[in-house]
Amino acid sequence: MPTITPRELQHLLSANPNLPLIDVRTGSEFSEVHVPQARNFPLGQFKGADLNVPAQDPVYILCHAGGRATKAAQQLAAEGFHQPVVVEGGTQAWVDAGLPVKRGKAGAISLERQVRIAAGSLVLIGVLLGFFVNRWFFGLSGFVGAGLIFAGITDFCGMGLLLARAPWNAAPRS
Repeated sequence: MPTITPRELQHLLSANPNLPLIDVRTGSEFSEVHVPQARNFPLGQFKGADLNVPAQDPVYILCHAGGRATKAAQQLAAEGFHQPVVVEGGTQAWVDAGLPVKRGKAGAISLERQVRIAAGSLVLIGVLLGFFVNRWFFGLSGFVGAGLIFAGITDFCGMGLLLARAPWNAAPRS
């Protein structure tokens, strides 16, 4: 999958601010900080047809650090787009490079942190219930551990996709 650095993309956007730049993070992540020219299409509801971009034109895609953007680029390629381009390092690299951003309300918790909180909570609950209620509850902790291993090997996180659809991750209504 082709990539571009944040600085290279900034140079292109300076020349043409209307380039299709798609941010596939959740609405709450996007509202906290985003590249000014970016449009938000969360990965969970992402469809190339919604972009209103010709399939032969380049489409620049970013997320927090690059994982979701790569998935979106693969999806676009499968839908017939010829030039999906992933922004290396995502929004985090853009911010780290000191490039301009729009900031909204602070306090949104990234999807990655939400997954860690949920997984840790389920493991703790499974252990406590296993000790104090019934030993079969240890299976909950084992199930979450197996899910984390699967996510690490395949780069597919079902819990992340589920949390991305949670109401607190929806884009704020103006």
